[in-house]
Amino acid sequence: MDVNMTSFEVLSEIRQLSESGHSLSKKKVKSTNPQLMRSALHYFPNWDSAVEKSIVDL
Repeated sequence: MDVNMTSFEVLSEIRQLSESGHSLSKKKVKSTNPQLMRSALHYFPNWDSAVEKSIVDL
């Protein structure tokens, strides 16, 4: 799996998507930003955990 983002970058990008009103549904992100999805799943057990962590770390 090719991962070019750090865990911090993953959380930051998820946060930016959320703040700009973009959908954080797994299906939507997988189709519009596959690199983010791959990286998130590399660092976190699942997409929901990555989203939850991005919110907790605000």
